[in-house]
Amino acid sequence: MRKNQKSDAKVESNPKNDNGQLHKARFVTIDANSSGQRIDNFLLREIKQAPRSYVYRILRKGEVRVNKKRAKPLLKLKDGDIVRIPPIFLEDKPEQIKAPDAVLKSINDSIILEDNDLILINKPSGLSVHGGTGQKYGLIESFRQLRPDMPFVELVHRLDKETSGIVMLAKSRGVLLELHDMLKDKKINKYYQTLVVGKWHGGVKHVKNNLQRQSGRQQKVKVVEDSENSKHSESIFYPIHSYKTESTFYSLLEVELLTGRMHQIRTQLADRETPVIGDSQYGNFAENREAKKRIGLKRLFLHAFHLNFTLASSGKTYDCKIPLADDLVSVIQRLEEK
Repeated sequence: MRKNQKSDAKVESNPKNDNGQLHKARFVTIDANSSGQRIDNFLLREIKQAPRSYVYRILRKGEVRVNKKRAKPLLKLKDGDIVRIPPIFLEDKPEQIKAPDAVLKSINDSIILEDNDLILINKPSGLSVHGGTGQKYGLIESFRQLRPDMPFVELVHRLDKETSGIVMLAKSRGVLLELHDMLKDKKINKYYQTLVVGKWHGGVKHVKNNLQRQSGRQQKVKVVEDSENSKHSESIFYPIHSYKTESTFYSLLEVELLTGRMHQIRTQLADRETPVIGDSQYGNFAENREAKKRIGLKRLFLHAFHLNFTLASSGKTYDCKIPLADDLVSVIQRLEEK
């Protein structure tokens, strides 16, 4: 106890350092937004500058207390718990890069629906859902910049950077966890529209297969036989219309997503030799170049256009449907003119 007291006193009397800052011990009372969260994830959010290894080290050493008891990394927090975060030294980090005003305006103008529980946004193509490797900011960082006083907002699910359409944000941890459970239990109906290269045969197709991440720097997945490292994926493809240009067939499809694996739609369609047009990872380079030249397609033709579900906690039903993005509408118009 005396050692801890000395450490706290030292931090309070010498709070700064040339290369960072010492933060004294503090106590956080858990509220509804953090209830149900694991202590490790809570700490990663609460002390964002700290490396993940540092967070787990202070947990292993018993320096983090919940209700005066040592906290294990998998402990789930409850409303009213008191968490003691020990004195920590954090190195200074560069100031977070802010999204340009034009991006913030675009996001604000793209809000489809907002209530007490969640926000639906029509994400434009070219914007990542979150910052990361090579991305200075994403949708969620930009939205927090747009709404700095909002106590809680988190992504419910992801869309690829080049995919446009509906993204859900939760306004409380309870709603976030509820929606995550609903996604796992297939209680949220998610629909996409896509244009593929080739003539679609056989009508409606219910595709079930296994996807596995490929090794390497580029994030890619592939269809494999069932294995320990693969994940079951399931989609239903509905043909809407077919188009014929001078040299190529295209098919417009509606896709019902039954599981939410990375690149699921793109990989399943490429595996059927009808890749999404404009897909630089799984598509055909020559076909993509031809589509850009002949029909003006400059990006991946994939759009999340319809969500349908009922939130049990509120009893409210959401049935959100949006049209194709303007640039994709222009592509369809050009095909209809051929």
